[in-house]
Amino acid sequence: MNRPFFKRLIFILSVIILVAFCVQLNDVAKPQLVNTQGRAFERATVTEIVRDNLQENGSRIGDQIVRLRLEDGSMAEANCPNGLLFGTVCEPGMQVIVMASRAGELTSCTVYSYDRSKAVFGFILFFCLLLAVVGGRKGVKSVLALALTFACFLFFFFPLMMHGVAPIVAAVVTACLVLSLTVWLICGTTRKALAAGLASLGGVVAAGVSAELFGQAAHLSGYNVTNIESLLFVAQNTNIDVGGLLFAGILFASLGAVLDIAMDVSAAVTELHAANSQNDRKTLFMSGMHVGQDVMGTMAATLILAVFGGSLGAWVIDYVYDLPLLQLLNSNGLDIVLMQGLSGGIGVILTVPFAASASSWLLLRKGA
Repeated sequence: MNRPFFKRLIFILSVIILVAFCVQLNDVAKPQLVNTQGRAFERATVTEIVRDNLQENGSRIGDQIVRLRLEDGSMAEANCPNGLLFGTVCEPGMQVIVMASRAGELTSCTVYSYDRSKAVFGFILFFCLLLAVVGGRKGVKSVLALALTFACFLFFFFPLMMHGVAPIVAAVVTACLVLSLTVWLICGTTRKALAAGLASLGGVVAAGVSAELFGQAAHLSGYNVTNIESLLFVAQNTNIDVGGLLFAGILFASLGAVLDIAMDVSAAVTELHAANSQNDRKTLFMSGMHVGQDVMGTMAATLILAVFGGSLGAWVIDYVYDLPLLQLLNSNGLDIVLMQGLSGGIGVILTVPFAASASSWLLLRKGA
């Protein structure tokens, strides 16, 4: 049996085993946390404003009453709430999403929101096309890697937690799977890919350990988050350990940045080795460190700025209310944001020596 055929056979068998495992893993019974019997979300078109809520001063008070044409062609009247989170300002011809509640022959309709489906799918398609056009063949592989990453979260990570696996353990296993698929799709089965994968895994684990140590030192846990009441209700009705979700989220948040810098360092060391195969391991390691040092600062800043941007609303409130520094430094919200940013940054920083070491060692192994 020749070697390429043997590799393909191993790959096909691995895929079959993984798919079979995921099918079995997704055989979970989700508890019905809310009663959705008789309730459905449907697309509809506004045909008439029966009663508007526009006041003489330009403000809107109360609900609009609108007439809608549902997807099946039937007509219905619906309330349109005057809210910032639900409802919208309806106009004739507007496409909306309607929450229809049916009880026997009675149907009650409420406008849930403007129909954003076309905008969402349009921008996703534009993003994928742009990535494919600019990135070429590797761009197409990147699109596939993103799709598989989302599938790993949906069909692997969530079911693992539903079966009672600790979130941090499920996150590490899922991260390994995501890293393996992404690196394999982008770089194939090369030493560069293996080095980047190993370094990424080390950086992600370092971020998770740093977050755990930070949480213990600052007495922070997954029970200090803002939506803990809803999560506790989920925990009471499922096998999910909501206390570990915070640290699992930090691990996933650092995954992209860690993989990026690991690939940069591994690719640079690989190119240097290809240009001059006489370089020894120390030279390759130091070259990888120099490349990583140039990228490390901007990558850590990128990660921290992403965390900052995600909680910008909370920062603005704290700034406007002019809260004292002692209160800010000891607030759960701010400390969790700091933990997320600093832990991810530590993972990015440690990825540099991991990637330089793995690359220089793998490239100079016998048979390389």
